[in-house]
Amino acid sequence: MPDPDDPHPADAPDEAARHASARSARASALTEDYVEIIADLLEREGEARPTDIARRLGVAHATAIKTIARLKRDGLAHARPYRGVFLTEAGLAMARRVKARHQTVVAFLVAIGVPEAIAEADAEGIEHHVSDETLAAFERFLAETPRRR
Repeated sequence: MPDPDDPHPADAPDEAARHASARSARASALTEDYVEIIADLLEREGEARPTDIARRLGVAHATAIKTIARLKRDGLAHARPYRGVFLTEAGLAMARRVKARHQTVVAFLVAIGVPEAIAEADAEGIEHHVSDETLAAFERFLAETPRRR
């Protein structure tokens, strides 16, 4: 039986690992949001200007510039003078993965009865934090569940 007065319970390493994983997911969520928005802007508008990225994400222009610089440093994006931001192959691959995760989460939430507008909003957070195992379970559920419409 665990000692309630023990300042270092046996499950502390597991809990610490879960918190570290959540912090890491929050950091990668920002990167994923940026590449997803850049890919969407490139597809819809043909270019992704920092001003448009900032507006879509609801952040200051300076914040977008700083994050875009990090994307470039990490090999996910590049910029052309007077042409905006473009994704590298690695950035495009990440954008595709994030979009697919988003679509799966939205479809799952709608399948369990969440209204589509709410499912879209909720998926923005869930898509970055759901494990691959949980995502696979969502996909199995969707494959086995008849479509309601």
